[in-house]
Amino acid sequence: MCRHVGYLGPPVRLDELLLRPSHGLLEQTWAPNDMRLGGTINVDGFGVGWYRADRAEPSRYRAVGPMWADENFAALAPEVSADALVGAIRSATRSTSAERTACAPFRSGRWLFSHNGAVPGWPESLAELAEKLDPVRLLASEAPVDSATVWALLSHRLSEGQPPVDAVRDTLVEVVRAVPEARMNMLLSDGQLLIATTWTHSLSVCRTDRAVVLASEPFELPAAARGPREGSGWEESSWHAVPDGYLVVADREETTLSPLPDIELRDSPTAESR
Repeated sequence: MCRHVGYLGPPVRLDELLLRPSHGLLEQTWAPNDMRLGGTINVDGFGVGWYRADRAEPSRYRAVGPMWADENFAALAPEVSADALVGAIRSATRSTSAERTACAPFRSGRWLFSHNGAVPGWPESLAELAEKLDPVRLLASEAPVDSATVWALLSHRLSEGQPPVDAVRDTLVEVVRAVPEARMNMLLSDGQLLIATTWTHSLSVCRTDRAVVLASEPFELPAAARGPREGSGWEESSWHAVPDGYLVVADREETTLSPLPDIELRDSPTAESR
């Protein structure tokens, strides 16, 4: 499935965080270490959203095709620095098309969102949940893909004023109750906060004296993100795997992990095939 990364820390160039590191997001396009339940590479598009102090909303770059083949992003990345970002590479599920608008991160106001997973049976499987949404919100959905529908459900909760941590948790619960086979690793940020879930896919967290990073797979952090206690090489031991079924909340000061609530259908024979 897809891979994603969220970063909070001192300003770092996009190429230093995404393109140049050992086993960074670029390398994970063709050599991911932990693809589960389908997919071998991530070449169906990519996207990066980043925050700047002089703009109310995050900037964003998305493209169809593999990250390694995009000369425009390769030229842009060394020129842009950010102290917060969400990046993602995509492996399209069989029921969805490969197009730019289907690539995370999705955006609404200051929010950036990525979904690493799939909702089997989409769109029919989410039709009942989507009925509660404003038709305008559905029509404005960025792409006809399952991840965009999940984002519509989550952004609806955010627009209604639900606290973001609760909104992420409740969106996962309602989707999994409706579709027990759903794979729901989510990542949400407003530039000050990272909120993520683990539901059938891998996620690791690394916190240094300077930064916090959530990523589908560990990678070598750039020098700007390493603290004085971290060496110059790839200190994989500084990464910690997040157990399945957890909610992660990280800001610039601390990271908390808490188990997601029990979901009645998760232990059904169908759900066990996740």
